[in-house]
This record gives sequence, C-alpha cells and structure tokens, in this order.
Amino acid sequence: MKQHAPRSPEASAPEANANVPSRPSPPSSNATTVVQKPRVPDSFGEAPTIVYMPSDEPGRAPGDAPPRAPAGPGGAAAPADRDRGAIDDVTLRMPARAAAPGADHEDRTLKMPARARSAESAEDDAPTVKAEPKASFADLNTGEGEAEEGRPQDLKSAAREFLKRHHKKLWWLHTAYALSLGAFVVSFAQKGFQHARFLAISVSIAWLLVLLFFRLFGTGTRQDFATAWRGARLRFLVMTYVLKNLYQGMLFFLLPFYWKSASLDAPNRWFVLLLGACAVLSTLDLVFDRVLMRWKTLASVFYGVTLFACLNLVIPALLPNTRTLYTLLSAALVSVLGFCTLHLPFGALWSRVGVVFLVVAAAAGVGLAYGTREIIPPVPMHLSSAAVGPSVLPDGRLAMSVKSLHYSVIRELRAVTDVVVPGGDGDRLLHVWRHEGREVLRAPEETLRVPGPEGAVRLKSQLVGGSLPRRLAGHWTVDVETQDGQLVGRTAFEVTE
Repeated sequence: MKQHAPRSPEASAPEANANVPSRPSPPSSNATTVVQKPRVPDSFGEAPTIVYMPSDEPGRAPGDAPPRAPAGPGGAAAPADRDRGAIDDVTLRMPARAAAPGADHEDRTLKMPARARSAESAEDDAPTVKAEPKASFADLNTGEGEAEEGRPQDLKSAAREFLKRHHKKLWWLHTAYALSLGAFVVSFAQKGFQHARFLAISVSIAWLLVLLFFRLFGTGTRQDFATAWRGARLRFLVMTYVLKNLYQGMLFFLLPFYWKSASLDAPNRWFVLLLGACAVLSTLDLVFDRVLMRWKTLASVFYGVTLFACLNLVIPALLPNTRTLYTLLSAALVSVLGFCTLHLPFGALWSRVGVVFLVVAAAAGVGLAYGTREIIPPVPMHLSSAAVGPSVLPDGRLAMSVKSLHYSVIRELRAVTDVVVPGGDGDRLLHVWRHEGREVLRAPEETLRVPGPEGAVRLKSQLVGGSLPRRLAGHWTVDVETQDGQLVGRTAFEVTE
C-alpha cells in the first residue's frame, strides 16, 4: 500500500501558493513536535502551544519518515498525491491560568478531517477544525475577568454600575417626583396671593442661569456631551437640574391662578393649556435636557412664556391697584427684552443697530400682547360666584338661581356676580349679556356695584321690560369683563320654549 505523508493544516492548493515558499511537513514520529507558539502580551499569561499529532497510517513504522509530496510550482509542496482521507490531530497545550499558579497544563485535541476533493477542482480546501464544545481560547483573560467578578466591589463601583444599568428608570422616577412636587406647589399657591412676589426672585435667577448656560455650553450641535469630559457633563446636569426646579416651582405656582381666572368655554383657556404643557415639560428630564436646553431658540421661547406669565401675577402683587392692561403690556415689554438679551451679545445691545432692534422688537411684543389680550386671563382676578335668577334679596343676593327656565315665566332677569380682586381694585368691571352669541346689554359699572364680601366686588345687573328681546328661547351668557375687553368669568343659562 502506498504510504502517504501526513497533511499539515497549513497546506494549501498549488494554484494558491504558486509564489509562496514551501513549508516543511511535520515529522511523522509519534513524539510531539512544537510547530508554532504565538506571541501574546504578557497580560494574557503564557501562550498556548500548538502540537501536531500525526495519525497512524498502515504500513509505516513509527520511526519512518513520511514520504514527501513532489514540489509544485514555486517550491510549494503539492498535496495532490496525498490521501485525502488521512486525519491529523492538532493538540492545543493550554498553559495554566494566572489565577491558579502551579496548575498542570491542559491539552485539548482538535480533530482535523480533510474535505472531499473533486477531480475537476484544482483548489485545495483548507481543513475544517472541529473542536469540542468547550470554552474558546480566544478570550485569554476569561479567568482574570471571572476573578474580578468574584471579588466584592466597593460602594462607589457598585453605585456606578447601578446607575449605568438603571439610569433611564431613575430619570422617569425623578419625573414622577417632580410631578408630585408640582402638585404640592399647586396646593401651596391656593393658600394666598401674597406669595406671588417671590416669583420675581425665581424669574431673575432663571434668566441668569439660562444666559450663563448658553454662554458656557453653546447651542445646537455644539453641545456634544456624549464625548465631553466628565466635568463638563456634570456642570451641564447641575445647571439643567437647577433650571428645571425653578421652572417647576414657577409654572405650578401659576397654574391655579390662571385656572381660576380662565373660562373653559372661552378663548383664554388656550393660554392655561399652554402653561400646563410647559409645566409638564419641565418635569420630563430627558426631553428638557436633550431637546429644550439643546437649542437656544426653544429655551428662549420657553423662558419668555414663563416670564410673561409670572409678571402678570407679580406686578399686581408688587404694585396693587394696577390696571390689568398696563400689567399685560409691561409684562410683554420685559419678556421681549429678556428674550433679546439671550440672543444678542451685550456689546451689540448698546450699539445704534442694537437699540433700533430692541425698540422694534419691544413695539412688536407690546402690540402682540394688546392684540391677543382676550386670550390672556386677567390674573389674579377671578369669579367666586355667579348666577342668574328672577329676583333679588335685600342684601343683594339672588333669591333663586336657575340654569334653565321657560320663557313664559320670565318678567325680568337679574345677574349677581362676586369678583375676587386680591391685586387691588384697579379695573372697571361690567356685565355683558349675550343671547346666542349676540350682545344684548352692556351694563356700565356705575349702576352695577353693590356691597359685597370683603376682598370682592359684587356686581348686579338686570334685563326688564324693553331690554328683553322678543325671542327669549336659546342659550344665554352673562360675562364679567374688564373695561379693556378681558374676560374675568362667565355664567350661562338656558331659556326653553
């Protein structure tokens, strides 16, 4: 029987190795021969030793040298005459792990069967290495990692690992905490209007922080904190955390006052909904940090809306008996100036172009506030009671309040409303009667005021005789408005046929 040389795993097709020098085949002695010892870093420990174990072939003595295959082009050994069914064993001699000094070497044997070769194909397939399902040696520091996992971690490392694993859950938990804190602020705001003056301090601090924030961190794509150093990320989170708490305190404090001054069936409800959306947004940490405080324009608009809403409440607290329209226009003027200081350098504000820009921007802001005054609730005024009935008691109260009545029993209609004015009596108030949205009567304040509870203005008006329209059935409303057209409150009733 023809003797065949054992096939080396490094052998390849003649065509593929035409210009590559031949590699000597491993000796056929039963003694192991060290062929390759890769060099690895010292941190991985001792490198494995690859040992070839030639298979036993019939007809060949253990000490006989294996026949060599004729050299192909370029001096490479041609494996064409070699028996493709021969199997070599490759042993990986694994060194002892660093974690267990003095341990014995562990040998792992890999069976390397030759693939079937077709007569037509001139390509020599590489041997397929089939290893037992054991841990791969590719990760040489597995033992070291296991040793580290087995060791108890200190408190700082454990805390860092916990934050890394649960940081998103913690952000949402903080959002729930912020909402709870906002609910507490809402209940606190209902106890008295005198605390509103502290909003002036909050808005001033918020303005300074927003101004400093964008001066330090920039806007848009310049805020790359994913790759920033740890100190920059820490300063960023600290400043946004302080800003969020300021906004939450201000917005949740404002909501009860605007809610009481607004009417849900009137246009001024939209401003209350805007404030509510801003309050919720200030509690969403991920949205606030990654969207709102990333872009200067969004942050400036958010601050401008908050500043305007705060000043509408702060000015009556600091300057009682101020007319609501003047409060509204002053708040718009200051808000526009605050918005401009966040976008323009301080040097440009004092230049001729800067002054012209400020004047134009201020005029536009004041004009916008005046044009949209009907959708701004006149805080802090609000209705404490309002009703319509057929008769009035001697003390000015209604003998009976109705929400629906038949037109046949109507001889006169009277409306009585109590308006709470914690910011002082700086506005003239009046009743406006409307039937199906059409104005029927606008009663002047001189004929309306009657004695009422302390801290409130009681207004009374009536429809009698010729003031009543011919057709009474339909939807009726009695609005309490300021002399400038801001809606303080509304009561409604139905007349049936």
